[in-house]
Amino acid sequence: MSDPTIQIRSLSELHLDDIVRIVEKTRHSYQPDLWEDRVTYYLRRDPESSVVAEVDGRVVGFMLGDVRAGEFGIEEPSGWIEVIGVDPGFAGRGVGRALADAMLARYRERGVRQVRTMVDAGMPEVERFFKQVGFEPDSLRPFVRRLD
Repeated sequence: MSDPTIQIRSLSELHLDDIVRIVEKTRHSYQPDLWEDRVTYYLRRDPESSVVAEVDGRVVGFMLGDVRAGEFGIEEPSGWIEVIGVDPGFAGRGVGRALADAMLARYRERGVRQVRTMVDAGMPEVERFFKQVGFEPDSLRPFVRRLD
């Protein structure tokens, strides 16, 4: 099967149902209210950063993120990739790479010099993906304290 022609578009509120559909397939969880809140958050915070991938007019992937400074003591504006989702039927066909390339290009055009993300150690496939698109471990380390 040949690789599909992937079109990258800016995220809009019209993509919400597609994002919910993809998340339901990948995380086996139907949470339209949660994703409406997330999409709205990113559209208000930084409407030029988040993107969707379309094949034949159908959304098959998305990437949410923004540019911000002052996080974790980092004063220089950094691009952040917060969430990636790819329809399992299109996994391994270049959708994730096209999304990452588009976001990185958008960040570069805005003068961003570093892009960050965080990956759960229990998601080795996501870590592998980010390494494949040029990310490497950073000096930031997550800490957590449970309040049980």
